[in-house]
Amino acid sequence: MSRIFVSGLLNIECSVNIGQFPVEYYPIDYCFFGVNSCVGGVGFNIAKALSVLGDEVDLSSIIGGDFEGDRIIQELDKESVGHSLVSREMESTPASAVLIDKDGKRRIQCDLKDIQDRRKHLEDGQIPPCHIAVICNINFNREILHQAKALNKIIATDVHCLSDIYDEYNREFMENADILFLSDEALPCEAEEFISQIENTCGNPIIVMGRGSKGALMYVKSENKFYNLPAVYNDNVVNTVGAGDALFSAFIHYYAKGLLPYDALVRAQVFASAKISANGASKGFITEEEIESRLKALRQ
Repeated sequence: MSRIFVSGLLNIECSVNIGQFPVEYYPIDYCFFGVNSCVGGVGFNIAKALSVLGDEVDLSSIIGGDFEGDRIIQELDKESVGHSLVSREMESTPASAVLIDKDGKRRIQCDLKDIQDRRKHLEDGQIPPCHIAVICNINFNREILHQAKALNKIIATDVHCLSDIYDEYNREFMENADILFLSDEALPCEAEEFISQIENTCGNPIIVMGRGSKGALMYVKSENKFYNLPAVYNDNVVNTVGAGDALFSAFIHYYAKGLLPYDALVRAQVFASAKISANGASKGFITEEEIESRLKALRQ
């Protein structure tokens, strides 16, 4: 069992199934079992995924002292995620609404309340002994990022959609990440070229780009090598929200166990493929045993 420290956003996520984009206006639609609410946020998605995979997780975040905050704490207890570092200093807990069409494409409306105006400080010793520190790219993590760096933790972060390697918001996270994940959804150039630009600027040992149905592209600095992995086919795509978080989480899990980056990413692809058959960013996670079973079937 690996011990992973995660610091990131917690929120309440409401998903709504729609026919297609753009959404035509009409006063009301009855989509039975098409509206669902659950605990979400990148921090929760990652923490839950790691817990399902068998890791010990210590979670840090900021939520509200409201009913939604109570719900989050109850869910963390249910998932056996440590939450002693989750502070309840906000008046209202962040929330998001996700519109999902029949093809799995989504539009996310994210209401962060005033969390981006806040900073979180952990006292000496509060960052626990851990194999990897997952520091999500949210403002309250900026001091924690440097605290983890000073403790020589292996730092992993996901900057999600990125179109500029000099992006002011994400630059601090990119420069300090040992394991950097991003998406290909906003690339200004070819994927390999963009990753090369990041590595030349930030020097990250491992960079992984999630490419949705095109798979994943990874650069490993110690090998000076790119790996281009095809997606694992899934004929039952329900909701692609959270697929990137799933890919990231499973890679962290296997890398912390000591697997080589390529072997970790192969299994992360299986984990992310299975996840998108569920409706909700924090749902559909499978166990390590099921990953190995599916991987064996794929190789036959």
